[in-house]
Amino acid sequence: MSQSRQFSRRQWLTTVGKATAAGAALMLAPTYARGAAGKVVVVGGGFGGATAAKYIKRRNPAIEVTLIEPAKTYYTCPFTNLYFGGLRTFEQQGHGFDELRSLGVNVVHDFASGVDTGAKTVSLAGGQTLPYDRLLLSPGIDFRWNALEGYDEAASKLAPHAWKAGEQTRILKQQLEAMPDGGTFLMVAPANPFRCPPGPYERVSMVAHYLKHNKPKSKILILDAKDAFSKQGLFQAGWDRFYGDLIEWVPLSKDGKVVRVDAANLSVETEFGEIHKADVLNVIPPQKAGAIAEIAGVTNESGWVPVKALTFESELVSDIYVVGDATIASPMPKSGFSANAQAKVAAAAIVSSLAGNPPAIASFANTCYSLIAPDYGISVAATYQIEDGKIVEASGGVSPADADDTFRKLEAEYGVAWYQAIAQDSWGTRA
Repeated sequence: MSQSRQFSRRQWLTTVGKATAAGAALMLAPTYARGAAGKVVVVGGGFGGATAAKYIKRRNPAIEVTLIEPAKTYYTCPFTNLYFGGLRTFEQQGHGFDELRSLGVNVVHDFASGVDTGAKTVSLAGGQTLPYDRLLLSPGIDFRWNALEGYDEAASKLAPHAWKAGEQTRILKQQLEAMPDGGTFLMVAPANPFRCPPGPYERVSMVAHYLKHNKPKSKILILDAKDAFSKQGLFQAGWDRFYGDLIEWVPLSKDGKVVRVDAANLSVETEFGEIHKADVLNVIPPQKAGAIAEIAGVTNESGWVPVKALTFESELVSDIYVVGDATIASPMPKSGFSANAQAKVAAAAIVSSLAGNPPAIASFANTCYSLIAPDYGISVAATYQIEDGKIVEASGGVSPADADDTFRKLEAEYGVAWYQAIAQDSWGTRA
């Protein structure tokens, strides 16, 4: 998305309202609740999977929907950065599945370990085999271990990525709290594509807020494998205002690309041989689609999943739908909002497919809010439509560069309201 385009709040509400109306029309379409309606298995209980399971069951209660998710409480990545800033507890990120069960979704806490596309079955680590008529995968991301030399799963215990919420999040927070005043927090930021494009820079903002108030002699160094990032101008203006010279960003063109990690010594080496030492080392490695997508045969050579824009059915394997971070859905970013929007489209398409009906015309929206300091938020937003079988941006932009403090405070409040609303929509809980 071009970040030179800006929008007014009225323009955004108008465009997103159209997209929301289209989604509402899908939800208000007639359901098909007579007789045996088919079996749908959903893998992954995040923004995409939980939403898809919920909306399939709501549209047609006769469909047997089973959701596979190992975690009994699902912790979201969005808003974990506020945990690093001391503005939110980790427990506030957790969501359960009671509402889905109340709707009749069969929630199974296990790992999906195999997919037989011929027999149309999903195997679980616990030994169970589930048949499906349609399979929806929302597997999120996995990491390309050793794509950065020396950075594997064992190294992540010493130099955490914290790019999946859970143990890694807690490790990084503990390291941050134990860091000496005057220490260096070093982040390794990945090349595109990766989960949550603004995420590394919001994390830096929240870490900077914590350091400013608790360890003011410290510094943050970002070594970046790219020359530009989401909402860059807004982030950097906010950093200058609130944190002065606490944050240093080194782009690709200035030797910011890290090629080697020594987690034991908390050091990294860049492309041209410079060594950087850290007191806390946060390495966000290159990524790919979650493992079950590769097992199901829906990933291509990029490691991500090509999908049909109108339905999010796999381009490679019929009757398998994939939503969220695992997909190739550009220009939509890999975000929780995108996963939720894509899940609703895929859910409608699955219900129509099982009933022998064509899919409805799809439209999408996405908004990513980021907090730079308490009461100081920024956002990027867009609506999308289908043209010639591809997703294209219809409208969008970023927060105005010249917005006043009242506007920035409202953006921060909108971010909180967004999280509460999407959590309610996905899991039936508000945190």
